Formats: sequence, structure tokens, C-alpha cells
Amino acid sequence: MAKTAIILGATGLTGSFLLKRLIPDKRYEKIILFSRSATRVKSSKIEEHLIDMFELGKHRDKFKGDVVFCCIGTTQKKTPNKEIYRKVDYGIPVTAAKLCAENNIESFLVISALGADPKSRFFYNRTKGEMENAVLQNGIRNSYIFQPSLIGGERQEKRPLEFISKQLMKAANFVMFGPLKKYQSIHPDTIAKALQQVAEHGYDKIRIESDEIKNIAHDDD
Repeated sequence: MAKTAIILGATGLTGSFLLKRLIPDKRYEKIILFSRSATRVKSSKIEEHLIDMFELGKHRDKFKGDVVFCCIGTTQKKTPNKEIYRKVDYGIPVTAAKLCAENNIESFLVISALGADPKSRFFYNRTKGEMENAVLQNGIRNSYIFQPSLIGGERQEKRPLEFISKQLMKAANFVMFGPLKKYQSIHPDTIAKALQQVAEHGYDKIRIESDEIKNIAHDDD
């Protein structure tokens, strides 16, 4: 039976790759998008809702499907205001998880970050960790938290410092093996492939770290 997928953040780096993968996937008959700007992707499968993402909770009647992919996220460089940053990286995923619980959606996959820890002294890691815990409190049957390392790929907006960091990470990847392998940078399409795989086949862990994400994606090759 064909399913309905909901994607939050389809205009973002990883979300855009995921959308491209789900369109030809015959397991999905409809893909519902919630975002603040249009994807400009044409497909008869797509149902697109342009909304204020901070008001996602007001759209419960449209938030109905079989699986939700939450690819929402920002950076401290892009969003220096901590209050707004938290509304994006904590508020939106947690609201989406609550809507899943209310509408009996049994699968919720969310992108967090490697190093997420609710007890961290670093605001970014602490926010991600608190988001993870709040999501899991909703008791969604199939909840999976993806914890990628630095995400590679080219963004539409230019982030010079992030670009330099990514180049350094690419070089560092050659010496990161064993326990350090999970800190290697990861391509957004690799994350998208893993999201697609786990949504269909599940996984034996709730929290999936970066090296595991790569392994899942490679198994699909």
C-alpha cells in the first residue's frame, strides 16, 4: 500500500536531496511539504504548504501521513539570536513530534547532530540534546534520531567560515578511522539515503550516529 510522507525542511540541504529520492520512490503516493518558501520542484506527488514554521501547530488538519522526515535546522552563524535559534532547532521538531502523536503517525525521523547532549555546556549541543529528549517523550512507535557530523555539500547561501571548515574536515577524513570515523564529514545525500532506508526497514537503535548513517546508506548501493 502506497504511503504518504511529510517532509519538513525540503528546501534545505538534506531535505532537498530527500525530496528528490522520494519522488521516484513507488512506495510513496504523496509527499506533503511544510516550509516557509517554495521548493520549485514539480511533481504530481507533491502537496506543498507555505507557512510560518513557528506556527506549525496550527496546521494539524493538514499534518496527516505515514512517516514524517524532519530535516529542519539552522546554525549559530546564520541565526545568532539564541531565542530564535531554539525556536528553529528545538521548537519546530518538538511541535512536529507532538502532531505525529496527535494524528497517530507512527514513524518520525529527525536530524539532530553528533554530540547532542542535554547536559552540554555548549548551547548548540544542549539544544539538540533537549530536542531529542522532548521528541522521544511523545512515544511515537518508530522514532529515529539521526546524528550526523559536519554536513558537506554546497548550500545556496554562502557561509565562508563553514566552507573553510568543510575543506579542513575533508582533509581530516583521511586520518579519521576506528573510533574517530564517526567524526568524518558526511554528504547530505548520504543522510537522505539513510533516512529513506530506515523509514522503510527500521533500525535496531533510536539514535544513529554519523558512521552508522554512512553504513546504512552504503548498504543501499
